Formats: sequence, structure tokens, C-alpha cells
Amino acid sequence: MKIFFRLLLISVFLLNFQAKADEGMWILSLLNKNYAQMKKQGFKLTPEDIYSLNKASIKDAIAIFGGSCTSVIVSDKGLLLTNHHCGYRAIQSQSSVEHNYLKDGFWAMNFKEELPIPGLSVQFFVRIEDVTVQINKKIKSKMTEVIRQEGVQTFSKGDLTTNITKKTNRKISEEERGEIIRKISNKIIRKATRGNNYMARVQSFFNGNNYYLVVYKIYSDVRLVGSPPESIGKFGYQTDNWVWPRHTGDFSVFRVYMSPKGEAATYSEKNIPLKPKYFLPVSVKGIKKDDFTMVIGFPGNTGRYMTSYEIENLINVTNANRIKIRGIKQEIMMEDMKTDEKIRIQYSSKFAYSNNYWKNAIGLNKSLRKHNVYGEKQKIENKFIKWYNQDNKRKAKYGNVLTLIKNANMGMEQYQSVDLHITEALFKGIEIFNFINNIESKLDKPEEIKELAKGFFKDYSKSTDKKIALAMLNLFNEDINMKYHPSFLRKEINKKLKGNFNTYIDNLYAKSIFTNEAAFFRFMENYNKKKIQQDPAFIAVKSINKTYDEFRAKSKKFATDLAKGKRIFIAGLMEMDKDRNFYPDANFTIRLSHGKVGGYRPRDGIIYDYFTTLEGVMEKKIPGNFEFNVSPKLKELYQKKDYGKYGQDGKMPVCFTSNDDITGGNSGSPVMNGNGELIGLAFDGNWEAISGDIAFEHKLQKCINVDIRYVLFIIDKLGGAKYLVDEMKIVE
Repeated sequence: MKIFFRLLLISVFLLNFQAKADEGMWILSLLNKNYAQMKKQGFKLTPEDIYSLNKASIKDAIAIFGGSCTSVIVSDKGLLLTNHHCGYRAIQSQSSVEHNYLKDGFWAMNFKEELPIPGLSVQFFVRIEDVTVQINKKIKSKMTEVIRQEGVQTFSKGDLTTNITKKTNRKISEEERGEIIRKISNKIIRKATRGNNYMARVQSFFNGNNYYLVVYKIYSDVRLVGSPPESIGKFGYQTDNWVWPRHTGDFSVFRVYMSPKGEAATYSEKNIPLKPKYFLPVSVKGIKKDDFTMVIGFPGNTGRYMTSYEIENLINVTNANRIKIRGIKQEIMMEDMKTDEKIRIQYSSKFAYSNNYWKNAIGLNKSLRKHNVYGEKQKIENKFIKWYNQDNKRKAKYGNVLTLIKNANMGMEQYQSVDLHITEALFKGIEIFNFINNIESKLDKPEEIKELAKGFFKDYSKSTDKKIALAMLNLFNEDINMKYHPSFLRKEINKKLKGNFNTYIDNLYAKSIFTNEAAFFRFMENYNKKKIQQDPAFIAVKSINKTYDEFRAKSKKFATDLAKGKRIFIAGLMEMDKDRNFYPDANFTIRLSHGKVGGYRPRDGIIYDYFTTLEGVMEKKIPGNFEFNVSPKLKELYQKKDYGKYGQDGKMPVCFTSNDDITGGNSGSPVMNGNGELIGLAFDGNWEAISGDIAFEHKLQKCINVDIRYVLFIIDKLGGAKYLVDEMKIVE
């Protein structure tokens, strides 16, 4: 899977014995609660070795990569590893028909050959602090203030005036609550970032029951050092995505730079390689079944506390629409990519991004039904109802919460379908609409528009976009009730042109400056704000946004009720199971999960081993098939068994599975052994347990990792960049 990949893993051993893995994505500052279990499983370090404010620790080597993935520093010169699919957009941005780094790979042989990537940055985690008390104190203070304001009654008796304060049950609204949280959060952030170059966020945990301040340091000079060809980095492409056994060398190599004074800085030729606080040693000792593993990264989003009502909505609305819309877009993209190499390069990253969660949605619906997740959620809800009915105070506090969630989901359903069609079909589908939407707030900043346009037109095919636009507008017209149609669709196409979409699209792509690079930049030389707003594509986007704002306003109440309901429901679950060590859903903050190396039984009569080798690559190869192509150099290395110190027992390990609990955003996360040494990079989950983001599948879920020995082998033997391996601290 790519960029954001959804999964969560557990332990299942190959024999009849089954051992339950530790479910959970744990906050680093609270690892003392997990230490005993981790130590029992094979953890050799201490919690302070992972997270410390007083000394360099493992957390200092982990960074957010590009805003959606994880990466890890592996040398004292800022060398960084992440997944190939995480670095894919950066690699694609430097590729052309003449220099096709996607197809051929890229290896810098010295610092000067490393390629700067405009716009790419990494964020190093600095610290995390629980600020729940500060925020709740402010909320309670405001509630007291409201009570006092509403409860004052004045009685006059002669010259005597008496003020009587009468308490009421009036509570602050969700809007007031949100505004209080925003204000106090901004104050906390300003204090945390005053006098330094840090960036900070206050983030909600447990759906608003807890809040943490998370502080980062951003480095904006990140350069491409190396990438295997697609035939390795994306081996198996979409067919193998989310599937085990896997044989993908899913890695890429970058380097972080800093100013000569040692500070984070934007790109400059004078910048020098980063001197990190900490970097991970790299182990080539190998792995075996039941070895302890831990993963540290930035998991993006899970829904472990979703209700049955939300599951129903996810299956029938969100996923159903995503599958339908993206399937149509991707079919058109792939058709053009197969016939034109330039378009293949331009759209390879776009297609991969779209396809990843298209396939995820298909598998998720199938898995949710197969594992009866809806029914399991209902069991939890029935237990919750029975619990609160046993006590009048609990019943008063929690008795209406599930009804609130149910009604909110029902109310939001019609708006969600419109939302998905606007975002997925009109904006993510029609590229000129998406570009205009991105620049609409920058109309007074033409220089910024020109910079964005350079990147847009580099990867833009007018013919492809035109085909997709025709399909997306027809789909929107058929699927969405007319009352939610933007004015250009209702008046221009359906009324004026009597539903002739072909004529509208022909006119639009002939007249709009946003479909023609040369015309656009000629216009920008004599930029006119009023004139750009008269462009037919701009007018269409403006009408879409007007419709979007109108229905979002109508759906706001339901979204607010759902947020409130979930906050109260989760608070109730934690009160009901006081002895349980709860972990918060993923929200792209740094977490640790731990487990063991091991295989699994996907279905009756089948046992999957926990590792794959280069032999499996050769078994899968299909000459002329871009998904399973094998480079002549890799084939030669295999035939000679030229594996160096990276092989094991005459074989070249490629991937392995563990049961660490991870999800999308963990792509590129380091997989470490009990000594904190790097043994692999997490990059995917398995098809049989794709619903694990919502319900942890203890018997099936696996984390798929590329073995670090395969990474080193490709860098050294195929890439010829042994100096990069020599730069690392190798543990043999």
C-alpha cells in the first residue's frame, strides 16, 4: 500500500499455539505502563532510551516525512530512510522522459549529486506534554461564568437590594466549547514556540477527552540520495498491494541538511548535512520467528472506538462512493498512462495515491462484513447500555449518547454523499478545478500563483484531464440530487445546453487559460485579478464552493452532535472498564507499538511463513508486465548469489511480517529489535485483516516490512553506492 496505509497487526503463530499480541499505539511519554510487558517479550532497553528530555534518545531519530509518512535517520550525516512509495512524489518530481528515475532508479555518488526537492520537509518530534488539565480548567471556568451570568436575580425591599445567585443546569454549547479550546490551545502553542524555531500543535486524544501539546522542529532542505527502480521499489505494484507474501523493496534514501550554524534552514548550496541528536544503528544479524519487534512512527487515523452506526455509514456511504468514483478516474488514467510514457510519468504518483485507498475501501468493506464488525460493535454498545442502566447517575449522564450518535449519522448521510462527490469527483477528479481551488485565496499574490502553476503544469495532461472531467460531471449529475447541483451544472449545462456535457467540456477546455500552459503564463505576465475571475473554469469552481458552503452549513449540527456523542461515549467506555489500559486512536502523533516476528494462517489449509526471499521475486517475474518486471542486474545478482554479508543461508531475505500495531502514516517507520537496532521498514498491511483500523484482528493482522538487509543489498550491490552503507553504523 502507499502513502497513508490502513492496518493493525496481532500475533498468530504458525503452529496450533496462538499468543495474543499487545494491541495499541502507545504515547511515548507513558511507556512505563508497558515496560514490564515489553521487557518480558524481549525489549532490552529502558523507556528513557526511547523518550527522554534530558539526553539523546531513539525518538530524536524519527521524523514525519513529507507530511504523511514516517522516516528514520541512520547516520551522523543526516542520512534518512523511508519507503519508496513515500518518496515517490519527490522521485517523480525529478523525473522526465530523458531522466526517468522512476523507471531506472537514481543514486547520488557524492553530496554534490544529491537532488534538492522543493517543498519537501521533515518534522522531528521534540516533546509531548499533557495539557488536559489546563484546557478543562478553562472550560469549567467558562461554565461557572455562564451560570453566574444567568443565575443572578435582584430583589428590592425598601432601601435593601439583595443579589441571589441561583445555579442552573445550563451548559456551554459545543461551539463555545470549541472556541475555548482553540483560544487556550493557541496560548499554549505561543508559549511553547516563543523564542525558538519550533512548531507546535495541541491535539485531541480520545475524541476530546484529553489534550496534548506536541512540539516539532522542521527542516526544509531535504535531498534525494537514492532510489531503486520501480521494478524493485514498487514490485508487484497494485496486484500485490495489501497482499502477503510480498517481495517489494519499498525504500528510498534522502538526506537532511542544516545551515552552517547548525540550524534548520531552507535550501542553500552552503547548507551542510544534518548532525542529528541520535541515529539508529543498523543490524544485519537477521531475524527469526518470535523475535521482539517495535515500531515507532506517526500513525495517521484509526477508528477503534467507532459505533455500529458509524460502521454502517462507512460501508454504505463513504467507501461505496469512493470505490465508484475513483474506479472511473483510475481506468481513464491507466489507459492514457499505458499509451504515453510522458503521461505515465506525470500521473504515476496521482494514480498510486488514488488507487491505494480505492483498493483499501474495497478490502475494508469486505473485511468488515466477513468479521462481522458491525455485530461486534453492537455487543459493546449493548454492554454499555446494560452498565449505565444499573445506576441512575450513569443513566442520566450516558443514557442519550448512543441515540445522539445514531441521529447524527442519519442526518449526515445525505450530505456525506454530496461531500464525497464534490471532493472526489469535482476537485480530486478534475485537475483544473483543483488547481483553481488551491489558488482562489491567493488572487492578490500572483507570484505565488506562478510558483504553484509551475508544479501543476509539469504533471498535467490536458487530454487526460478532459476525459476525466467529462466522466466526473456526468457522474455527479446522475448521482446527486438536483438541489445540490452547483449553478454552472444546473444553469449552464442542463438548462442552456440541455444536458450536452460534451459541448460544455469542449468549450471549457478550449477557452480556459487553466488548460493551456503557454496561455496561462502569458496571462500572468499582465496579471488581471478581475479577468482571471471571469475564466469559465474559475466561475465553475466558485459555484461549486458556494454549493459546498451551503450544504456544509446545513450539516454542521449533525457533525457537532456526532463529535459530542463520541466524546461522551468514549468517556463512558473508560469509566466502565476502569482497569483497562486504554490507548487513543491514531491522530498522526508519534506512537510506539510492539510485537513479534511471525507468520499466520489466512484461511483453512494455508500457512504463511514470516519471510520472503529474492527467489520469490524470480518466481513472480513476468517479462513485459510492468508490475512484475525484473531488472537484468537484479537477475544477474540472483544467479550469481552475490549477496555479500546481507544474505542468509544462501538466500537473500526481502520482506518479513510482524504483529506491531500500525496504520496509514506509519509507512517508512523503523522496525527495531530489542536493542533498538534497525531491522526493517514498515510499509504495508495484509488483505485478510484490512478492517483492523476499526477492529483489531488478533488472529490475522500483520505488519509487512522490507528487511533492512535487502535495503542494504540493493544500495550496495545494485546501486553501487556502498559508501552509503559505510556511512551507517552496521551491527553484525
